[in-house]
Amino acid sequence: MAKQKQSFEGLKIYIPEGSFEALMHPITQFKVQLTVTRKRQSILGDYRHAHGHLGHRISVNGSLNKYSFLVTLLHELAHLFTFEKHKGTVKSHGPEWKTEFAAILRDFIELKIFPPDINQALVKSLKNPAASSCSDVALLRVLRNYDSNTQDLVLVEEIQKGHLFLAHKRVFKMGERIRTRYKCLEMATGKWYLFSPVYEVKKVENS
Repeated sequence: MAKQKQSFEGLKIYIPEGSFEALMHPITQFKVQLTVTRKRQSILGDYRHAHGHLGHRISVNGSLNKYSFLVTLLHELAHLFTFEKHKGTVKSHGPEWKTEFAAILRDFIELKIFPPDINQALVKSLKNPAASSCSDVALLRVLRNYDSNTQDLVLVEEIQKGHLFLAHKRVFKMGERIRTRYKCLEMATGKWYLFSPVYEVKKVENS
């Protein structure tokens, strides 16, 4: 997957106005190598801790809207803070990480850079931050309102049962909802897969 290393000034085009200076403190303090990637379906961001001659590395999908990009970057910075304090002795998304993520979210909420609906969703998530930005369904629904290129995409939960959709260049048929996910049939192989309700897919017309 191609990556592009971002200069500090280059970061400004990816984040909301008013957040740059606050981000620069941890990024420069811990000498973070920040890269922006092309769209990845399975993850929005990634953190790799410092070791040997390598420093802390964070990557974030460049296709995200500015608010989604910022939330994802804060998620990964929380991993960095957790590692600095515990050196890999705790679970990736355990209580220690949740404490760090909630703390940095509070700091950025106080900057009043988020629209009211995102701000409200973030405040709710502070009670128990999701292990993945992709798994906080309520927050993702709100953040998606600020995407500019979703005209040909819909959420899995918007597909009617029995209708077809395209994901990963493969065709699936919508099935039953199983707890928090949807069971969908891959047409070419006959295998069943589980999809998040807020996963973006392309509807197959005349299905």
